Amino acid sequence: MADPGWLQDGLDHLWLPYTQMKTMARPLAVASTQGARIRLVDGRELIDGVASWWTAVHGYNHPRILAAVSDQLSRMPHIMLGGLVHEPASQLAARLTRLAPGDFARVFFTESGSVAVEVAMKVAVQYWRNAFGQTRTKFVSFRGGYHGDTFATMAVCDPEEGMHALFKGALAEQIILPLPREEASAAGLERALGERRDIAGVIVEPLLQGAGGMLVHDEATLRRLRALCDAHGALLIFDEIFTGFGRTGAMFAATRAGVSPDIMTLGKALTGGVCPLAATLVSARIYEAFHGDDPEKALMHGPTFTGHALACAAANASLDLFEEEPRLDQIAAIERRMRAAFEALRRRRGVKDVRILGAVGAVELEQGFDREQTRAAFIDEGVFIRPLGRTIYLSPAYTIGEEELDALTGAVVRRVEALTA
Repeated sequence: MADPGWLQDGLDHLWLPYTQMKTMARPLAVASTQGARIRLVDGRELIDGVASWWTAVHGYNHPRILAAVSDQLSRMPHIMLGGLVHEPASQLAARLTRLAPGDFARVFFTESGSVAVEVAMKVAVQYWRNAFGQTRTKFVSFRGGYHGDTFATMAVCDPEEGMHALFKGALAEQIILPLPREEASAAGLERALGERRDIAGVIVEPLLQGAGGMLVHDEATLRRLRALCDAHGALLIFDEIFTGFGRTGAMFAATRAGVSPDIMTLGKALTGGVCPLAATLVSARIYEAFHGDDPEKALMHGPTFTGHALACAAANASLDLFEEEPRLDQIAAIERRMRAAFEALRRRRGVKDVRILGAVGAVELEQGFDREQTRAAFIDEGVFIRPLGRTIYLSPAYTIGEEELDALTGAVVRRVEALTA
C-alpha cells in the first residue's frame, strides 16, 4: 500500500520527539488502535509493549473512558479555572486526595508531567518562604533519575544520562547524589542535608526509575529517605508520573513502600492514555503555608488548560475502572508471566541484569546495541518495543491478553539471544 499523503506532510513539517529528523528511520503510519494493538495504514498490526509511553493502562479505546469523554464533550469541553470551577475537576481532586497515601489536602492540575514537577518545585521553594521566611532554592535528586524536559526538571535529572547535556550552564545547579540504598550513600545524603541550609526538597522516582533504564530500588530506600528528610527538615517529593496507578504492582509506589511524601506528582496513566493531564498533590501541612489573608502567599501558577474538563472526565472514568475491574490482579499476573519468561536470561552471558516489578519487565545488556535495528527487528515480529539505552523493556497495558504478552516476551527473549550470541 502506498503511503498516505498526510504521512509525507508529517515528514516535511512535523518535528518528532527525541529524534534526529535527518537520519531517522521512517516512522510508522498508524491508522487506529484497539486494546493492546496498533493498526498501521499498510494493514499490519503490532502488539504494543510500551502502552504509548506507559499511559494506556486500560488498553486503547476503552469504551468507558470514551463514553465519559463523549458525554463531557457534548456539555462542556473546557472552561478556565480562573474564578470558575466545574464538577469533573472537583470530583477528581477529591478522589485523588482520598486515594493517595498520606494526608494530601489539595491538587493542582497541569497538562504535562514535566509541568507537574515544576509546580512541585515551585511549591517547595515558596513553602519555605511563606512558612518561615527562608530562601531555599536547591533540590536533591538522584543518579538514574528523570523528571522531565522543561528547564527546572532537566536540572534534577541525572546529568550523566546525556539527554540534557547540551543545556549545562543554562540550568540551575542542583545536588545529584546516589540513591541511599546502603550506609555509604545514605551517609552522603545525610551529610548534604545536614550541612546545607538551602535545600528545599528531595525528589525521587519511587521504586522504579523509568527513563533511566527501568532501575529498581527497594522500599527500605524510600523509608530511609523519609527518615532523613524528617530529621533535617527537607520536603520529600515523590515523582509518581510513571509509577502511579498500578505500574509497580500497587496503586502507587508510595502505597507499596508504606511511605507518605509531602508532595506527589501524577500523570501518564491518570487518564488511561486518552487526554493530557497531570497533577501535583500537596499535604495539608504544605498547603497551610499558602492559605491565608496575604495575597503574596498564593501560588502564582496557572496553565491555560489547568483542570481541563475533558481530561478530568477521562481520569474519573479511569479511576472507576480501577475500582470496578481487577487491575491490580491483572498487574500481578503480568509480573508472574514476565518473571517466568525472562528468568533464564538472568544466567545468560552478556545480560547484565533482569529487573521485574509490577507491570514492568526489563533486560539490561552488558554491551550497547543498535536501537534502530532492534526496533525494526521487533516490528518485523509484529511487536512495538522501544529500548532505553542498553535496556530492552516492556510496560504493557494491564488488560493485555496472555497470548499477546507471550508474543512480547518471546520477541524480547529472541532478540536478547541474538544480541548476546
